[in-house]
Amino acid sequence: MGQVEATTQREIAADPEDVFDALADYAGTRHKLLPEHFSEFEVREGGDGKGTLVHWKLQATSKRVRDCLLEVDEPTDGQLVEKDRNSSMVTTWVVTPAGAGRANVVVTATWQGAGGIGGFFERTFAPKGLNRIHDAILANLATEMEK
Repeated sequence: MGQVEATTQREIAADPEDVFDALADYAGTRHKLLPEHFSEFEVREGGDGKGTLVHWKLQATSKRVRDCLLEVDEPTDGQLVEKDRNSSMVTTWVVTPAGAGRANVVVTATWQGAGGIGGFFERTFAPKGLNRIHDAILANLATEMEK
């Protein structure tokens, strides 16, 4: 077993605080940003950043569906961390200024991968698939913020 990591980033033409607030708004904006890979979205506690407990199913491939129950934390300014209670996956969103009225958003997901040949394929292909999913979320975020 080894740690698997997927990282995606995008610059968005909007104020970094507004971008962060949209990402942290699980009760409102966040659901609108999710592509077709997500289903059964439900805020179970909170709804705005730290202290939120949110559920969704993530269909990573046609055969692989993850049932995610995420605890949300904000350990530092501009950082949103989602820890999945049902797996080792941790997704960290970092929003930083990228010039006047612009934000850079980096999303990194890490988890403990499988061992053996299955682990090899997971380390090789899973990050690419997850990066496509995160890129879709970031594209939707850009569309939402750049209105």
